[in-house]
Amino acid sequence: MSSEELKLNVEKALDEIRPFLQSDGGDINLLSIDDGTLVKVQLVGACTSCSVNQMTLKSGVEMTIKKYAPQIERVINVE
Repeated sequence: MSSEELKLNVEKALDEIRPFLQSDGGDINLLSIDDGTLVKVQLVGACTSCSVNQMTLKSGVEMTIKKYAPQIERVINVE
């Protein structure tokens, strides 16, 4: 998968998650994909102060991204 295809797949995953985050007053932005295995995102809005945002990141965001781009190993939130 080319880096452009990888980015498109990660964006598709985020588009799948975004409505759930937005319904709670938050959102997510893709910052970068490093070495083809690490995705850096930024949780914004209500997601920044949510007490379960790390669980959302691991259970929701990371799992969905891996569905679209299996080579991704980790997803981290950059504040």
